[in-house]
Amino acid sequence: MRVMSSNSVLTLYHGSRMVVRHPRYGIGNPFNDYGLGFYCTEFIDLAREWACPELLSGFVNEYHLPMKGLRVLDLDAPNYSSLNWIAVLLAHRKFDITTPVMARARDFMLERYAICVDEADVVMGYRADDSYFSFARAFLDNRISLRQLEAALRFGELGRQVVIKSPRAFDALAFVREESVDGSIWHPKRMSRDRRARNDYKDSVVSGDVQPDDIFMIDLLRGAVL
Repeated sequence: MRVMSSNSVLTLYHGSRMVVRHPRYGIGNPFNDYGLGFYCTEFIDLAREWACPELLSGFVNEYHLPMKGLRVLDLDAPNYSSLNWIAVLLAHRKFDITTPVMARARDFMLERYAICVDEADVVMGYRADDSYFSFARAFLDNRISLRQLEAALRFGELGRQVVIKSPRAFDALAFVREESVDGSIWHPKRMSRDRRARNDYKDSVVSGDVQPDDIFMIDLLRGAVL
């Protein structure tokens, strides 16, 4: 985690079925990827897609966030790995444990790689939509290697998210404008992006592209590596 010293201002977008001029601390779903918080992106087209989970239209809300003095946890930083990202998901998201390997893997990951995101003002990292979460589940169940998982996270350009976590960050977040989003245009784009990620995963990962030095979950559980 780092404390920002520059005077930079981050432009963020939040896709929603409504206009959100004043995001409120403590409101939302605690079982999202990084826990309770206000989920945004730096990419407006992604926010447009997120605003339209169905064909109904929605809104993109734009904000400015002055970064100076904020504690930022960036899960894509070199000192973290995909294992830390998975552990954060496991600490917050609800999902079915379907095999004994997954049960052991969950406990192992939480013990070894968990990070306390609640100490941060802002958390950044991959967003685990249904596609990405299915890739993480496949790794936990020993069906794909760590290398294959990391390759899968680049499929479909599903994007990073920026999560406002603390009262301080909520107070600093300034609403700029809203934009109406046509669901008939952006919902198909959202579905197309998801299909592209799944198809790339199927073609490049499930095709059996396993290398001799690949690390699987069973290797981690046996303590052979990392």
